[in-house]
Amino acid sequence: MHRVAVVLLAIVFLAGCQRPESSPTTNGTVAPGQKLKVVFIPKNEGNPYFADTDRGFQDAAKEMGCDYSMVGPAKADATSQIPVIKDQIQGGVDVIAISANSPDAMDMALDEARRRGIFVVAVDSDLDKNESHRDAAVLCTDFKTIADSQIELLGSEIGYQGDIAILSATRDAPNQNAWIAQMQETLKQPKYAKMKLVDIVYGDDEPAKSTTETEGLLTKYPNLRGIIAPTTVGVAAAAQQIDIAGVYPGGPHATGPGVVLTGLGTPDQMRGFIKKGVVQAIQLWSPHDSGYIACYLAEEAKAGKLKLAEGNKFTAGKLGERTLGKNCVVIAGPLLTFTKANIDQYHF
Repeated sequence: MHRVAVVLLAIVFLAGCQRPESSPTTNGTVAPGQKLKVVFIPKNEGNPYFADTDRGFQDAAKEMGCDYSMVGPAKADATSQIPVIKDQIQGGVDVIAISANSPDAMDMALDEARRRGIFVVAVDSDLDKNESHRDAAVLCTDFKTIADSQIELLGSEIGYQGDIAILSATRDAPNQNAWIAQMQETLKQPKYAKMKLVDIVYGDDEPAKSTTETEGLLTKYPNLRGIIAPTTVGVAAAAQQIDIAGVYPGGPHATGPGVVLTGLGTPDQMRGFIKKGVVQAIQLWSPHDSGYIACYLAEEAKAGKLKLAEGNKFTAGKLGERTLGKNCVVIAGPLLTFTKANIDQYHF
């Protein structure tokens, strides 16, 4: 009985972040004075969204004296990050930070990284329902609020009625799929009863495909009132197409009140469209802060200063104290809304 009690206590101790784990990596600590090697793997290269995340990692790495780099795949396919992960394992990195293109396609590769003592932290996009294959996650904002906020923002601009569509990234993107599922639930509320979701299309986080999908929506649904594009590449491409077509509210070719576009976009990408009136408002968070916090989190864990358990705290440099939540998730900051009135206050 005594041995059973000891085993049970050990299980409770290891389950602090409420995620099963067969190969913990926090024992692979970095000795004092040893330079930490950190790599960030974004969804794909050339995506301007991740430029600000990259800057966050760079700022933190400079402050801590880490060896940092960003390496991503050419396309945001479900399996495109696997070869990159394997290359980084062979390269002997200490930390892999990754914005996942799929919730489960990389499980085996990440498990191998962790067996080698590499600390794996998801950034921006978590391994939904597969959290046991990474050590921690830093999410840019409370993702539970994004779907509701996006539906409410679009609803307020179209009088809470009319046909709407969603332009997403890839079909496998875990964060996109979670938001879309919640958007569908939110639309069931009485307040949104007159808003009808007519289509969901996927631009694969590629400008050309996102443009084509937007054009297709405008052609297929002549009475379309609004589009939500919860992807920075998608919302910028959609804005460009809506601008060219002149179908935005008040545009030269708008039918009735026109087509309203909102989504998740960076201020620098969307500034011109907002000032012109093609788009009234977009939302986002600070990608910089998620990279910055993730770098500090990884350093604290690898140095043996932070035990990965819900409720434990660490200091993320200039951004101050942060707390590990359920499944070892850290929330970087609040959701921001950018309009013509405030967009010039932000530059990323």
